[in-house]
Amino acid sequence: MSPGSVVQIVREMFMTALWVSAPLLLIGFTAAIVMSLIQIVTSIQDSAFSAIPRLIVFLGALLLLMPWMLSRMMTYAIGIFGDLGRYAR
Repeated sequence: MSPGSVVQIVREMFMTALWVSAPLLLIGFTAAIVMSLIQIVTSIQDSAFSAIPRLIVFLGALLLLMPWMLSRMMTYAIGIFGDLGRYAR
């Protein structure tokens, strides 16, 4: 296995991880900004007021995006295991 192919495998791994995690991170970031703005406008400084809605939004997004995330990860895994003979050389 050449160093170039190892670099390509690692690059694909990192890109898959980025694309799988990016939607959840963006949704979590957006929910945090919205909750912070609501706290600023209403002058509520309770930590549970911001944590619970963010958790609910994050878990809802996780449930909605899970089929897509699993599809992306399975596509990557099938691509790696499908060419396993090529990597063994």
